[in-house]
Amino acid sequence: MALAACLVAFVCWVLNRWGGVSIPAGEFLVLRGIALLLFGVYAAERRSLTYLMLLGMMIGAEFGHDWPGYAVHLRILGTIFLRLIQVIIAPLLFSTLVVGIAGSDDLRKVGRMAFKALAYFEIVSTFALLVGAAAIHLTRAGVGASSPAMTRSVAINAVPLSVSEVITNIFPENIANSVAEGNVLQVVVFSILFGLALALLPKVNRRPLLALANSLSQTMYRFTNLIMWVAPLGLLGATAYSIGHLGLGVLVPLGKVLATMYCALAVFILGGLLPIALVIRVPLVRFLQAVAEPVAIAFSTASSEAALPRAMEQMEGLGIARETIAFVLPTGYSFNLDGSSLYQSIALIFVVQASGLHLSWRNELTMLLTLLVSSKGTAGVARASFFVVLTVVTSFHLPSEPLFLLLGIDPLMDMGRTGVNVLGNCLATVVVARWEGETGVFSPARPLLFE
Repeated sequence: MALAACLVAFVCWVLNRWGGVSIPAGEFLVLRGIALLLFGVYAAERRSLTYLMLLGMMIGAEFGHDWPGYAVHLRILGTIFLRLIQVIIAPLLFSTLVVGIAGSDDLRKVGRMAFKALAYFEIVSTFALLVGAAAIHLTRAGVGASSPAMTRSVAINAVPLSVSEVITNIFPENIANSVAEGNVLQVVVFSILFGLALALLPKVNRRPLLALANSLSQTMYRFTNLIMWVAPLGLLGATAYSIGHLGLGVLVPLGKVLATMYCALAVFILGGLLPIALVIRVPLVRFLQAVAEPVAIAFSTASSEAALPRAMEQMEGLGIARETIAFVLPTGYSFNLDGSSLYQSIALIFVVQASGLHLSWRNELTMLLTLLVSSKGTAGVARASFFVVLTVVTSFHLPSEPLFLLLGIDPLMDMGRTGVNVLGNCLATVVVARWEGETGVFSPARPLLFE
């Protein structure tokens, strides 16, 4: 009933705006209010964060449209939410990367396989990143969501960097200063070096710090989950401010950017994953039958973790060794998020376009490199891709308002990118198994891992 009321309100809005049907403003306002109330009851009954975020965006859009003078003052809600997110990033990246590097004893035993897997991950993830950037440049979906105020606020900070400055700025001089300035790339480099140094210690000396880092990472996951329940209010404030400041026309690019991402995902699958599968002679029908269920689980739940047990089971059913599956699939969750990489480049360039900027290829390449590095180690974090893009946006002094608009359709984008993440990791497992010369791949089905 709630969805039907929302649909009726939307149809009435379309008829009123473009269909030549005149609906009294007061009656139309009441109709929209009833639709929002019913949808709010529906969202509360479902206790779904996704529905609550959509509700927050709808209320914000309504408030910004009807009372723009008051709506601009609600920006404080989005600002508070932004600060709560920013305070998570450094400890979250540090703890997850340290645990991932220093907590794995298998990296030494499977060094050759690790090198092959990581090399494959980076090549494919980089390709996905470039496909996303090319797609958003082609459609220019962010154009139209800009304002002169945004352009003025970022034009001063968009100073081109030389190659030597780009390289030098990768390495931290003072880690506390890097955290304070939100330089996520320097935090990542420090965390990687710290994790490697900790991994070289004897186990007895490594254990206390590793336990501390693991506890910190688990705490930050819970911290993230708590903050995400504030997301509907933050989204309400950001949307109300954007609509009140820029008008309803700012919502038009959202449908365009959503279509851009799904078209780019299709191009990536057909132009990237399919040729890889053909080169290594993957029986496509059998492979698709095996990955259909894990990908469907990932798409419907927007959670790669929910699909992991079934994906491991199906990969072993294809004849891949358990050791290969146990290393490649979990590692791919941090280093081979193809769908997320593609989305992140689209979201970042969307913010640039919405800000009215025309950056040099060197600046964009620097931002894409920062995305590529900073996305590592964030697997399992709710809305991790949004957080990664937000940290890069902050690091390069871009406005966050356009990104908050994307948060409104993030559940729809999350489904597609998560499904491609699982598909890419399943194919990566087959690639590494073939590369290692395993003879049982695609042999008659073996006993399953979880039977």
